[in-house]
Amino acid sequence: MKESTFITWKDTYSVGIPQIDEQHQELVYLTANLYTACMQGTESGRLYFKQAIHKIVQYVSFHFSAEEKLMERIEFPEFAEHKKQHESFVKKVLEEVKKFEGGKAIVPPIFVRFLRDWILTHIAEEDQKYGDYVRYFKKESVAAEVFISSESAQAGGTGSSFTGSS
Repeated sequence: MKESTFITWKDTYSVGIPQIDEQHQELVYLTANLYTACMQGTESGRLYFKQAIHKIVQYVSFHFSAEEKLMERIEFPEFAEHKKQHESFVKKVLEEVKKFEGGKAIVPPIFVRFLRDWILTHIAEEDQKYGDYVRYFKKESVAAEVFISSESAQAGGTGSSFTGSS
């Protein structure tokens, strides 16, 4: 995984669920890529930014879905509030993407800083809560089962998996 001074994964962000930690690392990587794209300041940089922003929007959707499925299965008591935070974030990001695609001026570095700050704060504070819940209530097997069943469904041709950096 590439390192960035703009955003870097730290082990302290780990929630202790390998699949979620891998997804969080991918979000960090994609955010670093988006930052690199917005700093180019050229027409090709604008196109790269557009591609990168679409990739991160797709990945965020995939990741939030995985987290929400996990929280439901472990019966996480703060699931509804956590889901609202996800929905609010997605709404804000989609509004900014729509502005960008409509030709309205957004300032890419400010937008990417918003993404970075929200993602890192959310992982460090909110996601840690369900990681602690899994450990405290010994729900590791249920958490693992969520991802095993997802992989089985994908192997059967009902979905696709995105697990690595591109």
